[in-house]
Amino acid sequence: MKEGQKLWTRDELILAINLYCKLPFGKMHKATSEIIKFAELIGRTPSSIALKLGNFASFDPTLKERGIKGASNASKLDKKIWDEFYNNWDAALLESEKLLAKTKHTTIEKLNKIEISDIAKEGKEKERLVLVRVNQSIFRTMILAAYNYKCCITKIDNPNLLIASHIVPWSKDEKNRLNPMNGLCLNALHDRAFDKGLITIDAKDYSIKISSKLKTKNAIDSIIQNFIALEGNSINLPDKFLPEKELLKIHNQYFIP
Repeated sequence: MKEGQKLWTRDELILAINLYCKLPFGKMHKATSEIIKFAELIGRTPSSIALKLGNFASFDPTLKERGIKGASNASKLDKKIWDEFYNNWDAALLESEKLLAKTKHTTIEKLNKIEISDIAKEGKEKERLVLVRVNQSIFRTMILAAYNYKCCITKIDNPNLLIASHIVPWSKDEKNRLNPMNGLCLNALHDRAFDKGLITIDAKDYSIKISSKLKTKNAIDSIIQNFIALEGNSINLPDKFLPEKELLKIHNQYFIP
């Protein structure tokens, strides 16, 4: 360690990996406004933050698959924190979000712009519903960032039309609700079709498969253009958090051939 530098604390690393999950890979440099603000928050330089994000990138299997190595000076504690997240996304991300809210002297609801006044329930049920909304907000932020705010099928880039789709539904897999590798960025139309098993993404090669339910003889032009014509195309893969093939295999089973 260079003279004048201070060791990263566990809390700082947890906050840094929270930021890593929420930033597009192309924005992980010292001039990015989010990095500048985060540096001010924890009392470090933007350069040190960018380097630390590079350390986390060195562990990311998606980047390794793309031949991107990330930084080479990661510490044992960096790896330990990464593994804690990678092996239990749901618990680790929620705890990191609580820590971020505490550091910013706010609540996780306000941090995620959750409007709680319209939740009629009270007590434990209200807490549960608020937590669900917070989790959904975190997941959306991560997935849209991973796919650089573009639908992986159509490249639509209007956030109002984009949905962070779970590969394996929220209700069917509690352990992977916040796993960023259980997500796809889809526009609303293709999200609906994906949810209904009318399209799927082949776990072998990330190609688009279209159900025979859509490939009818009298299919109208919009069905042909938005679905049939896409069959066999590969999705646009994310810069980080590649869709997990084992999870895609599960969705392939929901697919209506």
